[in-house]
Amino acid sequence: MPQLEVSSLTILLAQIAAILVVSRALGVITRGLGQPLVIAEVMAGILLGPSLLGWLWPEAMAALFPKESLSVLQRLSELGLVLFMFLVGLELDPKLLKGRTQASVAISHASIVLPFSLGAAAAWFLYDDYASGNTSFLSFMLFLGAAMSVTAFPVLARILSERHLMTSRVGAITIACAAVDDVTAWCILAFVVAVARTQGVVPALWTTSLALLYIAAMWFVIKPFLQRVGARVASREGLTPTVVAMILLLLLGSSALTEMIGIHALFGAFLFGAILPKEGKLAETLADKLETVAVILLLPLFFAYSGLRTQLGLVSEPGDWLVLGALIAIATLGKFGGSAVAARLTGMRWREASAIGILMNTRGLMELIVLNLGMDLGVISPTIFTMLVIMALVTTFATTPVLRWVYPDQELARDRSSETLDSMITSPPPFTVMMCVSDRTSGPGLVTMAAALQGTHADAARLFALHLRPASDRPSAELRYENQDDPESSPLAPLLSHGRELGVDVRPLGFVSSEPAEDIRRTAEAKHASLVLLGTHKPLLLGGRLSGTVREVIESAKVPVGVLVDRGLQKVEHALVAYVGSAEDLVALQFARRMALASRTQLTLLRLQASRFNEEARAMRTPVEQEIQSLERELRSAPLLARVIAPVSSADAVVAEARRGYDVVILGMSSEWDLDAGALSRRGSVWSDSPVSILALHRGLAAAAELAEPDLDTARLADPVSA
Repeated sequence: MPQLEVSSLTILLAQIAAILVVSRALGVITRGLGQPLVIAEVMAGILLGPSLLGWLWPEAMAALFPKESLSVLQRLSELGLVLFMFLVGLELDPKLLKGRTQASVAISHASIVLPFSLGAAAAWFLYDDYASGNTSFLSFMLFLGAAMSVTAFPVLARILSERHLMTSRVGAITIACAAVDDVTAWCILAFVVAVARTQGVVPALWTTSLALLYIAAMWFVIKPFLQRVGARVASREGLTPTVVAMILLLLLGSSALTEMIGIHALFGAFLFGAILPKEGKLAETLADKLETVAVILLLPLFFAYSGLRTQLGLVSEPGDWLVLGALIAIATLGKFGGSAVAARLTGMRWREASAIGILMNTRGLMELIVLNLGMDLGVISPTIFTMLVIMALVTTFATTPVLRWVYPDQELARDRSSETLDSMITSPPPFTVMMCVSDRTSGPGLVTMAAALQGTHADAARLFALHLRPASDRPSAELRYENQDDPESSPLAPLLSHGRELGVDVRPLGFVSSEPAEDIRRTAEAKHASLVLLGTHKPLLLGGRLSGTVREVIESAKVPVGVLVDRGLQKVEHALVAYVGSAEDLVALQFARRMALASRTQLTLLRLQASRFNEEARAMRTPVEQEIQSLERELRSAPLLARVIAPVSSADAVVAEARRGYDVVILGMSSEWDLDAGALSRRGSVWSDSPVSILALHRGLAAAAELAEPDLDTARLADPVSA
């Protein structure tokens, strides 16, 4: 049997596969803990490196990560880092500073000066034991100060989005501070790298002069050229492969030039992204084209490479652990103290100022870039590198839980003006339907159903349309979502357009969410929703289960939940109400009655004879049965009642009746239909076989909740025309 050849390419592919598998697996855990993905990606490198795999199974690590292969992995990760720093530059929009320049600059510079000073002071005590080789004290001091003062702009934007802080006062000021912090920190880092490479201040000043000349050329020559290119690229179709290739060549040229000058290629990538025009579609389209390769494939390699260089065994002595604790304390005190005090002096409350200080203490990616530069230039030793990686992980990991403690949800609600108005409601709120839209196709059917529930008296009901966007690893996507003022360009557009055709007023809502079911529940409570209306899709139906967000909303919502299976719903003039007698069927009958009251929908009642219940179960259902019988008597006396069909014994009869020309079938989400909060029938059922749309209703956790009725006289049932 021939022996399989293991080439260098095979090893590289195996390394990439291992890094992606481990980082994504850990990502599931860290996301569940409310942590950014960078934590998982760095931990993946640590687990695959000498700290764990090399300790438990050194042969496996030697086979997967032989020393001669690490240089290839490093270069590939650096290419991904160049592309990512270009994306970070794209995210720095000057509009972030609009109206906040003075406060943002003050807070940002305070958050750099204090930790930089503390880091430089700590270098005096650490130089002899933790500097690397023949590095000068000046280089070591500058690098340690820079490592203490950076903020991770991408990770920070992700945390702000997940906490729904981006549009709050705290979030707006923090993201502006982080933008200023990024620019300032990279200018400082460029000078620090120049000092470390030239081993002196005078050569560093010469390098700095060349860097300033380079910045001037980029600003006054390349930027106007890019603006002309951006003006020609008016749409996504206008960004041709030739234009993309030209921009990538300019990006690589900018990075190569700064590397030759001596301030590192990453600065060139960052600045090139920063000067690219943000108007139009150029920056957005470029980000969309590059993010998949840069963020999902190549960037985890950099994090993992950083983890592979982290050797936890080097921090073994009690003195080392004391130094590590001191570094964490200095980093936290400097960043938090400088930001919080400056924010307080600009007029913010202590709670808001503390929240800004906590957020600015997020390090993540930028910290790792600084540390890897220090290692590559031989400024810091592997021991201090490991300590600072741990410091970056601790400060980043602590941000979210500490922020929740200092700035809880009730404080967040005070900043969200859209919820403040609703929280001031003291009288009983009107009937409110909150439609949850996942994509553009589900909107028209949902608003058609909501309009039928609202009726012709718009003042008797409120309609909200909510679209939750998934959390992204790219801050540019988060910022674009949060600053998107035009709902017509979102998945809500078809719903809003159809709502205008129906003559109903729909209020759009939208934000980024990492917990969609929980955020739907919270928003429903904040808006005093009477019904949460969800759409469904083919994979859910074919799988035979209510899964994912739909199931979680049904299981957690305190108000009734409706799931609409849309089979081309255009109007709701004639509805078939099928019921057995469960509590969910009672909710279905109540909403059907509202539909008849509000929009003159004709109802046909069809009852399925229950055969599954013993006497004890029937006794437990007596109160519900009495309410259903009362509703039946009320509906039987209404002219809008088309007819009452004699009880049937099979759900097939409901499907057969549905074929007679109804607009929708309304039923309760109960087990009698092989339909409950967790499962749908895998065999033929009303749910799968009905030729018309279906509205399945669940009563929610508040079993005895009263449904809000329209502000109309019940005489509409007796004489809907005159009413």
